[in-house]
Amino acid sequence: MTSHTATSSVAKSATTPQPIKALHLGSGDPVLLLHGFLLSPHCWEQVAVRLSSNCEVFAPAFAGHWGGGPVDGWSVDVHTLADRIEDQLDELGWRTCHIAGNSLGAWVGFELARRGRARTLTAIAPAGGWNSPSLTQLRVGLKFLSLVPIVEIGKRLGDFAVHNILTQRFALLALSKNASAVPRRDIAAIIAAVLHCDAMLPFIIGNLRAPALDNLATLTTPVRLLMAEYDRVIPNRVYARRFLRELPDSADRILVNGVGHVPMLEAPDRIATLIAEHIYASRSHLRAV
Repeated sequence: MTSHTATSSVAKSATTPQPIKALHLGSGDPVLLLHGFLLSPHCWEQVAVRLSSNCEVFAPAFAGHWGGGPVDGWSVDVHTLADRIEDQLDELGWRTCHIAGNSLGAWVGFELARRGRARTLTAIAPAGGWNSPSLTQLRVGLKFLSLVPIVEIGKRLGDFAVHNILTQRFALLALSKNASAVPRRDIAAIIAAVLHCDAMLPFIIGNLRAPALDNLATLTTPVRLLMAEYDRVIPNRVYARRFLRELPDSADRILVNGVGHVPMLEAPDRIATLIAEHIYASRSHLRAV
């Protein structure tokens, strides 16, 4: 398997980024990569290429996100997104696979693991580590809700917002620690994805009504938790507590130094290595499924 789906070539040009339905490349162990809220498969491009030398990598766009299918109604939650991803796994013939998810992608990854679809799970700066209802849950919703007016202005500015250096610096401040390590085409794709995310309000509404993650202590899937040292979106001191406390003792707990909330952008080598290590370690613990 060597083809990319849709317009998923790793373009080197500075032209306006195009939507990606899914990245699909490489051969070997099946690996599912799930992006964060408002983002797109673009953020996985560098990691996907690195993993594809030994794995068949599939990185789809979530429903309602740039490149993904439409969503129905005014409320979308993690279970809805997981249902759509399961349909895609069934189409691929993947009963189970290795999963790596960032932020919302990790939250969906935990749900897929609960459904028995994950051989391993690498959770990178995972969202969803709050009780429901709770003040912490409300704070997250209000934080993203405050971005709505900014996104609406950005939509009106179009390509100017995507390529504007001030817009890019604002986005990098939130998502990364070392902005100079992020290629400009990658941050342009991030901004374009945010401006084209139809699920923004439906998911914020759905998240405020959604139940909390099930008890993480009952997970039997091998889990590797990667916390970003400079996570400014969901800081570890608040949002990683439940994962640190509830995950089984067998789960890896790793602080990734010098990176922000979407570490694949600035440290693709390290993130690809940490995912690959977790996949290969599981090979000595084969299970019948």
